[in-house]
Amino acid sequence: MKTRSKSIFALGAVGVLALSGCAGSADAETVGNGNDDQKDISIAVFNGWDEGVASSELWKAILDEKGYNAELEYADVAPVFSGLSTGDYDFTLDVWAPDTHATYIDKYKDGITDLGAWNDEASLTIAVNEDAPIDSLTELAANADLFNNRIVGIEPGAGLTKAVTEKVIPTYGLEGMEFLTSSTAAMLTELTAATDNGENIVVTLWQPHWVYSALPLKNLEDPEGALGDAEGLHAYGKSEFKTDFPQAAEWLGNYKMDLDQLGSLENAMFVEYDGDDFGPIVAKWIEDNQEYVDSLTS
Repeated sequence: MKTRSKSIFALGAVGVLALSGCAGSADAETVGNGNDDQKDISIAVFNGWDEGVASSELWKAILDEKGYNAELEYADVAPVFSGLSTGDYDFTLDVWAPDTHATYIDKYKDGITDLGAWNDEASLTIAVNEDAPIDSLTELAANADLFNNRIVGIEPGAGLTKAVTEKVIPTYGLEGMEFLTSSTAAMLTELTAATDNGENIVVTLWQPHWVYSALPLKNLEDPEGALGDAEGLHAYGKSEFKTDFPQAAEWLGNYKMDLDQLGSLENAMFVEYDGDDFGPIVAKWIEDNQEYVDSLTS
């Protein structure tokens, strides 16, 4: 009887929480002026994924201008997907599909919703310094010593890291090379240092990325297609996103940004500017691209 009583009490508590959650959602402050979206909106941003940082800063500026209270929340990939599924975050803009983030999409599919792809030209890469003596992944194993027998990677939990570990390394016989994983920032630091010192280096990268404009790089050819085809960059929201933010869901569903536009924004934020207060930089970019930005919410 005690166990059953505890179970009934627990169910009752869950019901109270659910009802209070519904009431809280219903009572949430809205944007107003004909927009019934909730005013507070959180944008989850993957640490180190600068195309996501750029697009998120852009949408924060757009949403704030439209009367929302938009907040950027930085986290690694796994916590972002988990947080979306529990409603701790409202949406994110940097989900790579169908391949790179497939594991996370499948794991959390019941608690997240695809709001649409805003770019379909994204690709995973293995890059080297532009004057490196090889041009293809087929040549890397035989010349590993020229690269200190190392491949410098990014975060261990990244989809790119998974692709390199499970596909690139066995496909091209690179088991003899050390695959270093830590963070995107650490990879970029090593890449910059090697470039400054005139040394060969091989890194895991992706396009779009501002570093291709900042440093002389080339992608190694991938004749076996181990890194997969071009992918889409998707906005994903929590399961209730379209209910809580119907207007924002419509805008994000129609959002498109090509590589030239994204590259221009990334260059302004990460190449031409050395700081982390992106607000004024994004505001200037919006001013220079006002017609395009206005079209995103027209």
